[in-house]
Amino acid sequence: MRSGLLVLFMLLLVVSSYAQQKKWTLQECVSYALENNISIKQTENTLLVNEQDIIAAKGNFLPSVSGSLGERMSIGSGFDPVTNLRINNQTTHSFNYNLSVSQNVFNGFRTLNLYKQSRLNQEISNLELARIKDDISLNVVNAYLNVLFNIENLEIAQAQYDFSDKQLQQVKDLVDAGVQPRANIFDAEATLSRDAQQVTIAENNLNLALLTLSQLLQVPYNGFNVEVIDIDTPSETLLYNEITPILNHALENRNEIKIAEKNIENSELNTEISKSGYLPSVSFGYGFGSVWSESKNDLTKQAYFRELDLNKGHNFNLSVSIPIFSRFQNKTAVAKSKIQEENSKLSLDQAKLDLESNIQGAYTDAQAALKAYIAAKKSLESQELAFNNSKERYDIGSMTAFDLEQARVQLINAQSSLINAKYDFVFKTKVLDFYMGKSLTD
Repeated sequence: MRSGLLVLFMLLLVVSSYAQQKKWTLQECVSYALENNISIKQTENTLLVNEQDIIAAKGNFLPSVSGSLGERMSIGSGFDPVTNLRINNQTTHSFNYNLSVSQNVFNGFRTLNLYKQSRLNQEISNLELARIKDDISLNVVNAYLNVLFNIENLEIAQAQYDFSDKQLQQVKDLVDAGVQPRANIFDAEATLSRDAQQVTIAENNLNLALLTLSQLLQVPYNGFNVEVIDIDTPSETLLYNEITPILNHALENRNEIKIAEKNIENSELNTEISKSGYLPSVSFGYGFGSVWSESKNDLTKQAYFRELDLNKGHNFNLSVSIPIFSRFQNKTAVAKSKIQEENSKLSLDQAKLDLESNIQGAYTDAQAALKAYIAAKKSLESQELAFNNSKERYDIGSMTAFDLEQARVQLINAQSSLINAKYDFVFKTKVLDFYMGKSLTD
């Protein structure tokens, strides 16, 4: 028994250790978010509701069937339900059953349009689900790239700390040799302390980025980590030559545009449904039933089932209802539906304008990000040369520690600017890929 518990404990320990050591890939993050996001699940439940609405709309084409059973006792004067003769001061028992069928024949195409609308609502919900998935995928990719960005920042901060640590030891050796004054040791120690602080800040920023991504995925933060992927060096090949193809593809394929177009169809169906109030409605009904009654002085009293058999009968009815005056209800319903049609068309126009504005902004941002990356790359190359030159001058004693520190700070800033520009450009090109319908995880 104890050995079994020990094995179980070791197994749980291994599983827990694996869960903490697991590093999430970008594809895994996106797939997990799409499978577990609450907004997606809510929209999927809306689709289930839409399916039930379609079933209900189909049912409106079928006849309704109902049955009834009734038992009645009357005391005093009244009329016999079978003979319709007056009876005085006595107790009467009666029983009846009835089966009825009612079928709508015509109601101004209201039933047909309601069915079309239920199917259309399902299409809109599917498009809305696709839109939400697109947005979540983009958010996950952005959060993932932010983690990678902070990982590189931490690496730079750690490298600068290691350099300062070596520099401090070098200064101590030079001071011991009598080449440099002891005050340089204090300057080097202060630099090392500042670099240690930058490492702490970079670690905190990385932890916050991981926390943001884990919360977006709705997974525990403890032990959460991602797989580091190599981000290709940005180049002009990642940037689209012109914006027109992106705009054309987005206007034809983006889900928000399709939703706006479907909403116009929906509002047009609402108008047709409202117009049905002006048309006559026709319905057909059929009934079958019988009645039995018993009173004390019933002279034609029959056996129970015999009387039910004698009194059974069929009835048919056809009714036509013609609207004459609805207190302006039909008129106002149609008028409001037409206004909603116009609003739906305006919403489509606004959706197109918003999409075009977003794409224009994303394209302009991507161009600016590429220029910023190229400038940051050139700046880093210059700062590396300047720092190496300063280091050589410092080593031979022709530059002060303060001037060397200034050169190093400029180098650190150039490195940080390059990393920021690189990830900024990569994400902005991903946004353009997003509007082109391309995979965000490639």
